[in-house]
Amino acid sequence: MCRVVAPPSRWRFGSRRFGSVSAYERLGAGYAGVRRPDPRIEARIRSALGSKGPIINVGAGAGSYEPSDLPVVAVEPARVMLAQRPAGAAPAVRAVAEAMPFADVTFAAGMAVLTVHHWRDLSLGLKELSRVVQGPIAVLSWDREIFNRYWMVAEYVPASRTLDLDLPRPEAIAEFLGGGRVEIVPVPADCTDGFYAAWWRRPEAYLEPAVRRGISGLARLSPAQVDPGIQRLADDLSSGEWHRRHADLLELDSYDAGYRLIVAAGRH
Repeated sequence: MCRVVAPPSRWRFGSRRFGSVSAYERLGAGYAGVRRPDPRIEARIRSALGSKGPIINVGAGAGSYEPSDLPVVAVEPARVMLAQRPAGAAPAVRAVAEAMPFADVTFAAGMAVLTVHHWRDLSLGLKELSRVVQGPIAVLSWDREIFNRYWMVAEYVPASRTLDLDLPRPEAIAEFLGGGRVEIVPVPADCTDGFYAAWWRRPEAYLEPAVRRGISGLARLSPAQVDPGIQRLADDLSSGEWHRRHADLLELDSYDAGYRLIVAAGRH
């Protein structure tokens, strides 16, 4: 296991203050087995971080996408996620994005990968990230307007649209961080990271409970909101209806489901 540094005792964790912590304590088991970093997305994130360390990874989870060539400190509130960090992973501090125990400009660069939608106070978390980082900040998030048109959401589990309603557009996150660029991150057809739209050309994967547990946009919903859609998908796959309706997708090597990499320049 990686080394975990306990936060100061004055900090409180749990659903009454930081709801995302309790969510991942319930839903995060087995996460690392499904959510393996994709090397093409990894290269995009690594390029955005520059050449200097140390790096802070906020909402680090099991450690996906952390650079191996620079020193990293991980910040993660959920014990169940920290327990899945592999041996030799970067040291981790159990803390939340909104209250990080570091002095100003401690880190050369910062990263936050598919996590900001779980932060209880996004503006405070981004403010903290900006405070502790001197240089570039890379945030992987998504454009909800585009994502909501994704076939799994639009046709089978529309309740996913009810989650993360207050997630700002990537351009707004970039502006809050002081300006920067927003890059489209197409999802490869054979993406190894099992996030929500990773399976856009492999629809049968959604029938697997382990896959759905690794997707917070499904795992946070009730069975009544998810199971009927999964059954419809199973029926459509069995009948060939899904393949008829989405034959165009089978010709693509990558797909834009709305995922965006926000790269802010930082203080320099």
